[in-house]
Amino acid sequence: MGKETGFLELDREDRSYEDPQERIKNYKEFAIPLPAEKLKNQASRCMNCGIPYCHNGCPVNNMIPDWNHLVYEDDWREALDNLHSTNNFPEFTGRVCPAPCEAACTLNIVDQPVTIKSIECAIADRGWKEGWIVPRPALTKTGKRVAVVGSGPAGLACAQQLARAGHSVTVFEKSDRLGGLLRYGIPDFKMEKHLINRRAVQMEAEGVTFRTSTEVGVDISIKSLKENFDAIVLAGGAEDPRGLNIPGAELPGVRLAMEFLTQQNKRNAGDSEERAAPRGTLTATGKDVIVIGGGDTGSDCVGTSNRQGAKSVTQIEIMPKPPEKENKALTWPNWPMKLRTSSSHEEGAERDWAVLTKEVVGEDGKVTGLRCVRIEWVGGQMQEIEGSEFVLPADLILLAMGFVGPVKAGMLDQSGVKLTERGNVDANTLDYRTSDDMIFACGDMRRGQSLIVWAIREGRQAARAVDEALMGVTELPR
Repeated sequence: MGKETGFLELDREDRSYEDPQERIKNYKEFAIPLPAEKLKNQASRCMNCGIPYCHNGCPVNNMIPDWNHLVYEDDWREALDNLHSTNNFPEFTGRVCPAPCEAACTLNIVDQPVTIKSIECAIADRGWKEGWIVPRPALTKTGKRVAVVGSGPAGLACAQQLARAGHSVTVFEKSDRLGGLLRYGIPDFKMEKHLINRRAVQMEAEGVTFRTSTEVGVDISIKSLKENFDAIVLAGGAEDPRGLNIPGAELPGVRLAMEFLTQQNKRNAGDSEERAAPRGTLTATGKDVIVIGGGDTGSDCVGTSNRQGAKSVTQIEIMPKPPEKENKALTWPNWPMKLRTSSSHEEGAERDWAVLTKEVVGEDGKVTGLRCVRIEWVGGQMQEIEGSEFVLPADLILLAMGFVGPVKAGMLDQSGVKLTERGNVDANTLDYRTSDDMIFACGDMRRGQSLIVWAIREGRQAARAVDEALMGVTELPR
């Protein structure tokens, strides 16, 4: 415990943001880090609880009280080593994880949780700045070859762990750049992509081979992987989007959120418009934009639309408006359902809840509006409110309603692995093995759409399972 009275003497203080009117002029990260002395003070607020519920909230089991104490003691390098022992990419989670650890913090009972996420990010960023983060290649090679399909956080974490265990690892990525949804699903203003690039350089120095623009099941078959590798890990994510099945949804102004976000991220990376938008430019500039879906992807569409100069942005959600504040007696230390206002919402957007879409209105083949009706939830059942229909003006409708599971065509169909009732790859969390003894699965492809921190956890645990399956024993952590 850093300072026994820290939580009594100091209030919570977190990173601030650049002014909304300034930050929407570009796509750069806009969080303003706390200076080292303030971070030390915030770390001193950690109470080193007898039962650290933050561990319960953190899927990768970060040893949060330990590195809080080390930051308070000004031992940043040891804090980094501690953090890396459970999390391969803390600079990713320190930016885009929703921080369930903070929800579980004992001080959150009084709405003053330790600023865990900001401290984690600062540890990682300082590690890179000081040159402490370097390649850690295996001292000996095992002679075993592993194919990892997908370079999102699950695939990258799995690949790095397996390479450090001495295996020869090849990561196959269907996109032209590494990172999965980290690269093309998360806007640069939340996480700049040089963070992925430098981890890729580290991993290549550790022996990982990356093959981009290579879609397993299309450009290379599962049969070929099985002939050339000793094990295969499926970490391709859950990319099958939930569609909008209402009249008019086929109009060209109704588009998927991922297509919209990917185009802008490609532009930010310097791609030509032809390469960034092969199906034609998709932009919110000067348009009335409606985002359907109230989650993080919808919020990212709001922020991107504002930066592109949308005329107006409206985000609608079918579920009722969550409470402003949770009932701690009922929810803590679990992740609460409550109203969350993101930095993108603060930049400007209308939000509406308990709204059901009925029809996309169009004229001359173009979207002009969205017909909706208000609903109420009674006994878990949705009921339309009579006489509540209304039409929202719209030129562009973005579908951010989540994903129904992994894409089946191609790789999964070829592999023949068993799927769950929900359509995910069937594998447990003990050995991560599928119905094919040679094939393992982890991340969203196994568990369904989830968080980056869960993906990293599953990638690490799957790597341990593969190592043990290939070698009989393993020293990799779970």
